[in-house]
Amino acid sequence: MERKILVAVDGSVYSSNALRYVSRLFTDLEDIHFHLFSVVPCGALQPGMEWVDEKDMLTTMRPEVKNRYRAAKRYVNEAVLQLGRRGIAPEQVTTSVHLSRMGVAKDILAEAMSGMYDALLIGRRGMGMIEEMFMGSVSSTILEKSHSVPLWVVDGQVDSRKFLLPVDGSVHSLSAADHLGFILQDNPYAEITLFHSTSLFGTKTELKPEDVSEMWGKEWCDTHLTEPDCLYTAPKQLLLENGFSEERIHWLEAKKGIEPAQQILRLATKENFGTIVMGRRGKDAKKSIFKGVSDRVIANAAHVAFWIVG
Repeated sequence: MERKILVAVDGSVYSSNALRYVSRLFTDLEDIHFHLFSVVPCGALQPGMEWVDEKDMLTTMRPEVKNRYRAAKRYVNEAVLQLGRRGIAPEQVTTSVHLSRMGVAKDILAEAMSGMYDALLIGRRGMGMIEEMFMGSVSSTILEKSHSVPLWVVDGQVDSRKFLLPVDGSVHSLSAADHLGFILQDNPYAEITLFHSTSLFGTKTELKPEDVSEMWGKEWCDTHLTEPDCLYTAPKQLLLENGFSEERIHWLEAKKGIEPAQQILRLATKENFGTIVMGRRGKDAKKSIFKGVSDRVIANAAHVAFWIVG
């Protein structure tokens, strides 16, 4: 099945890192397509300009905005060539450059929600969440607002094709496994390790089959969510059903440690995992004083990609 990824680019080293990441992960695979989407900031629009045609809108812009627009065009064209040299065929890549109408982050999110994409990929600066809050970065805004489309964030240069999938028995981690399996179906490069932490602050989750039968069907849930070791076998089954090789699925459990987010990050560094894949609760869900595990992983992750589902 064809997969379609929206890649937000801006000509920076951060978006170049993101392009390098996908080209290494999906080189020579044909059933995945990328749309490179660049939004050019142009300041506050006059009332009524939101509905003006892009070409007409461009004629009213200041010279510096026009220069940025042309530079963005050159960048996406060169990016297509770079991806081609790295094994992503030109026919797998489409591009568009838009003048900002609602703000860069909102424009990217609007495109992600309207374009039937399977994921949104962005690069981010190598800084902590506190710094990003004060900087008001595009990436932190998208992280906060993106819940309907899986979000991939690349922090720094990532070369490893090893994936770490933390599981806790919740519907959120099952959704993350389902997304990961769908994206990596028939991928000959990737390795996936399912990881569970029983640390002091780890969440104990009891998932009843009837609670998620709408997503995977009652028969599947009755079969795979009632086994004693379903914490491992259920997400593994989702990976297998999506066509991922059983030989490249591994299991790891940690019984020591204080905090699961800290364990995840330490493990990712120690074992050279390039990507951490996690589910997260909805934007209205109540979280503990420690916030969600995925929030803490995102806040402290560096030189790694992370996929957030939900």
